[in-house]
Amino acid sequence: MTSDQTLPILATHGGKFHCDEVFAYAVLRLALGLRAPGQDHVLRRTRKQELLDTADIVWDVGFAFDEAAHRFDHHQRGAPLRADETPFSSAGLVWRVYGERAVAALLKESGSEGFAAAIAADLDETIVRTIDEIDNGVTADGPVRRDTLGFAGLIGEFNPTWDNPSANGASAGDAAFLEAAELATGMLRRRVDGLRARLAAEASVLAAHAAGEDPRILVLERGMPWKNVIFTHELPVLFTVSPASNGNWMLDTMPPEPGSFAQRHPLPEAWAGLEAGVLAETAGVPDAVFVHLRRFVGAAKSREGALAMARKAVEMPA
Repeated sequence: MTSDQTLPILATHGGKFHCDEVFAYAVLRLALGLRAPGQDHVLRRTRKQELLDTADIVWDVGFAFDEAAHRFDHHQRGAPLRADETPFSSAGLVWRVYGERAVAALLKESGSEGFAAAIAADLDETIVRTIDEIDNGVTADGPVRRDTLGFAGLIGEFNPTWDNPSANGASAGDAAFLEAAELATGMLRRRVDGLRARLAAEASVLAAHAAGEDPRILVLERGMPWKNVIFTHELPVLFTVSPASNGNWMLDTMPPEPGSFAQRHPLPEAWAGLEAGVLAETAGVPDAVFVHLRRFVGAAKSREGALAMARKAVEMPA
């Protein structure tokens, strides 16, 4: 950064704000490790060119795009487009440079920075692109018909109403802008953590499947999302064994396709709707607890019991 000021200056336009510049500010704070205006940086909301010229980073104002100079406006002729010619907003332009760094910062506490590139790419398609489309009013296929994200509308609600005293004056909307940025930061933090957990589950499921004795039976030592991993990687899993919160071990069947209530291989019909002693005797598994009448789930008191049920079920007719 080239500013002679003690604190770096981050600048965007003043007045009414939109989702793209609020989200961009949240991303910049995370990527640069900034906490709050006045503590470790200056937030300057203005359209005065002489003030923009002395800022270190400028976005959504200034009619200039220059990554090297940290200028990220998208309103001028010749502004960058995505590969499919969807126009970028300031959020998309800032994300291209700082998105992965922001994600890595959020992942640092859990030591999961290795997921940063994959998560940043996912967020670019699921969130940032939508912000771009809403802000520009156009998609690659035509006009935006509605706020498909919902998030942009929530950010807009933070703007002061026309008759609110804070809507006027040199600092109009500044406090509300910071409140909106906190919402954006919180949303981003939770979405990143959710994607981190999904990727961690995928790695765990694949490792457990590779280590299993029978590719048709997946054994997990803790509960986690597993069905989408099986679909995505086309694993031949019929049953999954995993611990339940009540101390039992669950035996889950695998549906043939996402959203289906059917099963690739239902639990044996002879076990359907049985519990405890009757089920234990019928299944030949001493600690078997129950099998649902619809044969899509069962349970035993131990890991070994649930695994024994799975081994028996996989060899019995569906």
